[in-house]
Amino acid sequence: MILGLHHTAIATCDIERLADFYIAQFGCKLLVADGWSNAEDLDAIVGLRGSAARFMLLDAGNQCIELFEFTSPAPSAGDPDRPVSDPGFTHICFAVHDIDAEFERLSAAGMRFHTPPKRAGDRPFRATYGRDPDGNVVELLEILGNHPFNYEPTCPRWQADKNDQ
Repeated sequence: MILGLHHTAIATCDIERLADFYIAQFGCKLLVADGWSNAEDLDAIVGLRGSAARFMLLDAGNQCIELFEFTSPAPSAGDPDRPVSDPGFTHICFAVHDIDAEFERLSAAGMRFHTPPKRAGDRPFRATYGRDPDGNVVELLEILGNHPFNYEPTCPRWQADKNDQ
């Protein structure tokens, strides 16, 4: 039985920088920081030979963001301006209230945006795409009025430590 979406994973060459960005700018909370090397079972899961990586799992409200920094195999350089039309990770979306205030706050913090928030014709939302420090696209989305896409976060209990129960 599928329960729902758990996390979105992003590979980076600087895990602290990217974690700090999502924690400071989007209110995420660190749940787990760990890593591995010389683990054949994980090599099989990720489909890499001789893999070694650090990872962090961040609480992002109704789902998590998982960050990976691989040291083996060595990652290639990413394209901080990769078009969203290319195959692969397109974007991660944060539902917001007062998109203009969030746009201004994140712009002041150095986030690059494609455009200020816009309404697409008469569609019941305003949105904009920006880039995290690695160039991954982050959407801000504000739903206007009563619409099936209207979002109110659920309250999952992410359990960083089983002793917290």
